[in-house]
Amino acid sequence: MTSFSIHGFDLAAFVDATLAEDLGVGLPGGGVDVTSQSVIEAEARFSGVMDSRDAITVAGLPIAAAFFKKLDPAMEIEILVSEGAQVPAGSELMRMTGNARAMLTAERSALNTVQHLSGIATMTREYVDAMGGHGTLLDTRKTIPGLRHLEKYAVRQGGARNHRMGLWDAAMIKDNHVLVAGGVGPAVARAKAAGVSQIICEVDRLDQIEPAIAAGAHHLLLDNMGPDMLREAVALVAGRVPTEASGGVNLATIGAIAATGVTFVSVGRLTQSAPAADIGLDFTPL
Repeated sequence: MTSFSIHGFDLAAFVDATLAEDLGVGLPGGGVDVTSQSVIEAEARFSGVMDSRDAITVAGLPIAAAFFKKLDPAMEIEILVSEGAQVPAGSELMRMTGNARAMLTAERSALNTVQHLSGIATMTREYVDAMGGHGTLLDTRKTIPGLRHLEKYAVRQGGARNHRMGLWDAAMIKDNHVLVAGGVGPAVARAKAAGVSQIICEVDRLDQIEPAIAAGAHHLLLDNMGPDMLREAVALVAGRVPTEASGGVNLATIGAIAATGVTFVSVGRLTQSAPAADIGLDFTPL
């Protein structure tokens, strides 16, 4: 296995915490897989095959492998497809051979992770394809707490780009900020005066575009605008800053939205409501 890392994500800590949760570490009677310990001989060995039941875009296999390796460092694991690969139903994703108890204990944590991340990557790829080559797809901060780095990694495997990672790496001035500041111009001006290096400003009316740009916005989020209004907004911006369409975006609408000429289209449902991919893991005693 080659090394695997995601910037800002502690794989070892994630594996430890996830297994501890499943094993009930620290709880009365916890810290053990009672089923595997009582039913499976300590020296029993299995071979296993993880496969896709549907056509999917793959994400998370090296993370799944880390769960098995944590419980059986000598386990032989072969990852058969690359991250981000699009595979048909019935494709084998990973093969492994090792301690049976370790495989059974790690199975659900490994599968949950791959199913969730591959579900995100698969939906992301569907949205990218529906854009027809127009613009770039972005995710949002609508992620499950504690899983943001993983979910945004899965978005990248699906062919999209990440929006800001959190509250720290860009200012995003939205309607409530504008309300308190007294308008988009004053809100943007305050962020610029504070030395913020990346200022994203949400606008939901065409007359807000010029004040936002004049005050120093680096990126405009065009909120809940239909295709006709988006085209008009793109024309008014005239390439001075990137434009992002947001709100009311689904597979049926994203093609027309992307074709308006916006730089980006952001979709919260990529991480908020992607269904888990159908992936199974079958074992054979050795």
